[in-house]
Amino acid sequence: MNSANSQTPVTATTTASMRPPPAHSLRRLPAAGTPYLLGAGDGQHLWFLGNLVTWKATGEQTHGRLTIAEFIHPAGFAPPLHRHLHEDEIFYILSGTAEFCCKGEQLRAAAGDFVLLPAGEPHTFLAGNREPLHALQITTPSGFEHFAAAAGRPAAQRRLPDPARLDQPALGHTATLHGIQIWSVPVFMDSELGCQLTELPVS
Repeated sequence: MNSANSQTPVTATTTASMRPPPAHSLRRLPAAGTPYLLGAGDGQHLWFLGNLVTWKATGEQTHGRLTIAEFIHPAGFAPPLHRHLHEDEIFYILSGTAEFCCKGEQLRAAAGDFVLLPAGEPHTFLAGNREPLHALQITTPSGFEHFAAAAGRPAAQRRLPDPARLDQPALGHTATLHGIQIWSVPVFMDSELGCQLTELPVS
């Protein structure tokens, strides 16, 4: 019988079979009613408002009930103040931090936190400035994917897009067509990730 001291030490090695498979960009997700599994990073990739979006499930897979997307937002990213007229918007934070502002509430979220933003309520958020914000976004019912596709473009690579100037009027017009209302700059954010909604214009 070998003693503990005589045992051969276990050496950590990395083989090809141990490495995670590369992420795959799918032209199309499976049809509704089909069970499926997507690996880490798999899905349909989109560049949208300076972010990388990976669709995991859309209305086509869920009979219109919900849409699930994996988002990577660059550090310091903040979308324009907006509201979804039809969808509840949910975030589950995978890594990074953000402060969400909705209905007078300031919600500071970090990895493992869950945030729900009710339909019809103006909201925005500010990603922390130390690292990208990585989150799952769920909207219910589905439909957000149509707005993102109209305002974004297919990602050539699975990475954040190069910085580009935002065409605010075009974005606002596209949003209106998809049940989303956007305001230009009615939100103040300070350097400590504090934010306060200002008086909203009546539309």
